[in-house]
Amino acid sequence: MSEKSYTTRLAPPAPVFIGIDLGTSGCRAVAIDRYGNVRARARTTYPVDKTPGKTQQPMDWWLATKTVLHEIRQHVNSEHIHAISIDGTSATVFLCNDAGKPLTPALMYSDHRASEQAAMLAEYAPRKSIVLSPASGLAKVMWLLENHPLQEKFHIVHQADWVAGLLGKTFGYSDINNCLKTGYDPVNGIWPVWVKDLFHDRGIPFTALPVVKDPGESFFRIHPHMASELELPLDTLIIAGTTDSTAAFLATGAKEIGDAVTSLGSTMVLKVIHHEPINDPRRGIYSQPLGEHWLVGGSSNSGGAVLKYFFSDEEMLELSQKINPEKPTGLDYYPLLEPGERFPINDPKLQPKLTPRVKDDVIFFQALLEGIAEIEHRGYRLLEDAGAAYPHSVLTAGGGSINRTWHTIREQKLGVPVHVAHHAAAAYGSALLALKHYQEEE
Repeated sequence: MSEKSYTTRLAPPAPVFIGIDLGTSGCRAVAIDRYGNVRARARTTYPVDKTPGKTQQPMDWWLATKTVLHEIRQHVNSEHIHAISIDGTSATVFLCNDAGKPLTPALMYSDHRASEQAAMLAEYAPRKSIVLSPASGLAKVMWLLENHPLQEKFHIVHQADWVAGLLGKTFGYSDINNCLKTGYDPVNGIWPVWVKDLFHDRGIPFTALPVVKDPGESFFRIHPHMASELELPLDTLIIAGTTDSTAAFLATGAKEIGDAVTSLGSTMVLKVIHHEPINDPRRGIYSQPLGEHWLVGGSSNSGGAVLKYFFSDEEMLELSQKINPEKPTGLDYYPLLEPGERFPINDPKLQPKLTPRVKDDVIFFQALLEGIAEIEHRGYRLLEDAGAAYPHSVLTAGGGSINRTWHTIREQKLGVPVHVAHHAAAAYGSALLALKHYQEEE
């Protein structure tokens, strides 16, 4: 390692903050300056099959992370990189050892195989706990331990904190948002007694659970070996991140009670700011802390992945130009790639509804867009029924936000203005978390 290139500096003259987003199908990175201006972007994909995957290879996330960091360094002075924060898909979990080696498969957010384990958790968790869903992180952890019994010491890791752990060669740290579906109590800031009882009864070491930080808090500095390998400064800080949809919310700048954001990625996530948490696992509603307020929302398995299964990006662009949003198809689709939904219908066996399959691709594509827009509408109405305010307008984040035809269809369904956020990328939201730590230290 060159002493000239990697001397520890007290304060860079133009600090750069990097956010990394580990999504469903790929990895994105954004570098910003202290004023929030974008200095560089990078992206790459994972080797994911077109069919919906229930597991992924963690090493693919790591290779993608190294790829985007290398690309970012081509556009910014690497000596100015001050901090890195990472977001990942919610409730994507697996087990690793002290060195970070995966000991089990990584079960993705949409995996519902842990239904028996979720039912067992009802013996311990409060009636409205979010862990009672088969898609919860804790239910999956129980499934992994039952199906992959381990003799060595292990850590329960989420997608984002595992990659952060590799950067610091330190495991056992996570953030509040990623830990919510693993049983963490964000109101009191603790792993609750019922989780301790569960672990005791099942012979699971409590040390397997991570130390939990607020998003934007410092985890640790980059490990010297990683600084050398990735050509980053020795004092680069690794900052606690969040989930991908929360990072996308942060990117939009929404901050007032009643502000709502729909993230249109591979799946669709709805969130609205409320003054108190609302949790109802029966209906797929959960809450995450956001400063003094709470993000109340839910995540649907419908979204862009369904569209991309049937059409390429080029085909969708061409078809969108031929759609007349003022003339609805009348087809009542519920677009899913496979059985199973989380919100606004929480049913692991819910069947996709994509019939009748009309021959005209323009009509079929329009019906898919209408179906997802109706799910969005039902979602916000469900949140209203649970006690949150129906949004006065909706900001949109994610790749689907750029489709103007879909934008019009969604406005018709929602009955309120829909706006495309100036910044909508989850990676930008994570970069803001890295910047937040710097601002608080100044």
